[in-house]
Amino acid sequence: QEAPRPRACHGWQVSGKCGSLSYILPCNRLPVQLMSQVRLYTSNGQKKDLGSEDTNGSAHGETVRKVETGQDTTNAGQKQSSPKQPIQVKVKAVLKKREYGPKYTKNNFITGVRAINEFCLKSSDLDQLRKIKRRSPHDDTETFTVYLRSDVEAKSLEVWGSPEALARERKRRKEAEIKYRENLFRNQRLLWEYKEFFGNTKPRSSTAAMFFKGPGKVVMVAICINGLNFFFKLLAWVYTGSASMFSEAIHSLADTCNQALLALGISQSARTPDPSHPYGFTNMRYIASLISGVGIFMMGAGLSWYHGIIGLLHPHPVESLLWAYCILAGSLVSEGATLLVAINEIRRSARAKGLSFYQYVVQSRDPSTNVVLLEDAAAVLSVAVAATCMGLTSITGNPYYDSVGSLGVGTLLGTVSAFLIYTNTEALLGRSIEPEQLQRLTELLESDPVVRAIHDVKATDMGMSKVRFKAEVDFDGRVVTRSYLEKQDIEQLLQEIQQVKTLEELEAFMLKHGENIIDTLGAEVDRLEKDLKQRNPDVRHVDLEIL
Repeated sequence: QEAPRPRACHGWQVSGKCGSLSYILPCNRLPVQLMSQVRLYTSNGQKKDLGSEDTNGSAHGETVRKVETGQDTTNAGQKQSSPKQPIQVKVKAVLKKREYGPKYTKNNFITGVRAINEFCLKSSDLDQLRKIKRRSPHDDTETFTVYLRSDVEAKSLEVWGSPEALARERKRRKEAEIKYRENLFRNQRLLWEYKEFFGNTKPRSSTAAMFFKGPGKVVMVAICINGLNFFFKLLAWVYTGSASMFSEAIHSLADTCNQALLALGISQSARTPDPSHPYGFTNMRYIASLISGVGIFMMGAGLSWYHGIIGLLHPHPVESLLWAYCILAGSLVSEGATLLVAINEIRRSARAKGLSFYQYVVQSRDPSTNVVLLEDAAAVLSVAVAATCMGLTSITGNPYYDSVGSLGVGTLLGTVSAFLIYTNTEALLGRSIEPEQLQRLTELLESDPVVRAIHDVKATDMGMSKVRFKAEVDFDGRVVTRSYLEKQDIEQLLQEIQQVKTLEELEAFMLKHGENIIDTLGAEVDRLEKDLKQRNPDVRHVDLEIL
């Protein structure tokens, strides 16, 4: 006899069967067979029925699980009822998502300088606030003091009384800063007068000391010698009227002006970095050398070519060349002495860098000394060319040889200027360092256990033996975490873990140690930067981006 069928408020009836697929239709009066299923609720609000499977209807081997708990196989119309089973629910515990608004960011740290500037406070106001020691990003200090932003904001309201008063003070200070910038020239003038007044009581500046050694010494010697050469060559040209002697006088004048420009570039490159130029002013030497190359081309080569062409078009007899020969001989000796000074300086610098003489000159490691070297080398060669052409003119009586000598000196100066323009332009564009040096730095990073991989490596020569290194580093979080755990008391840490009973305690535990692990990662970055600078002393700026 058929068992009684229970009635549900929302009835469903097995309406039909197609192959292995059974489908059901709703009915308010028909009995219902309850399904035994388990639903899993996740944190994103989706649910998954574990008691059913997806079917595609194409595979004949697939079968649909029966949703009924009992079924009479002999009679399709008769079904046995099954007792109701409770629904099992599995809930996944997750932390509630937090909204990080302005209230939470008040726990951020702020340095003392920013606190004074942004909140219009005095240094004495910060003495009463909580001080927190943090890891310093600078090499010269291990730790530095920071303050909670919420404490600084509360102190500013205590000092100024209200946010409106603080806003008015900020506006007033902003207007004062704008006014100061407008009167910057007058302030600099007053500062200069102040330095002049106390000039005798102050020690000699480091800028003046630069001209007594190294490239500065070479430039000052060249200025003095070339200035004397210009004076005597000018007198010889006035006496003889020789086109070659005029070219030599112009050559010495161009050398004197260009080397004075180099001296200005050396003095400007010694300026300390400021907020507008955070990487300093070392490129001023390359800029001065570039302008010097352009000056040699326009002033030296241009006038020499012009005078030589005029001599070919309108030749005139040359007077006695005895005094010209004497002056050229003296110029050869003085220019040769300056050339030897420049060669010795470049050899010493190249030996210190582990480079050959040719590599040091071509790479323009020291632009000021390079200019002196090339100018003096060109001067010695031009003296030889001028003396040869003047000798041919005096022997044959043909003034065309003298004009050809002027064109030869101009061509030599143009070649030197083109080389200086090219090398200094390459240096100012920011070229890469040697591949061997870059490979050594890359191997240092890749061999470190904390580094998993590095990408986008760039090493730019900023000039004057200063290299900026940049790389994107994929750190191994497991090694960083182990490095942190090695500095902790494991037994105490285990006790803290065992005391965690609620989600709030778990969150506090993870936040505490998570922040410490981030500090450990920062310490590893500092260690890698220090290792890179020790491996290559030319590396002054290191930028490691964490992936």
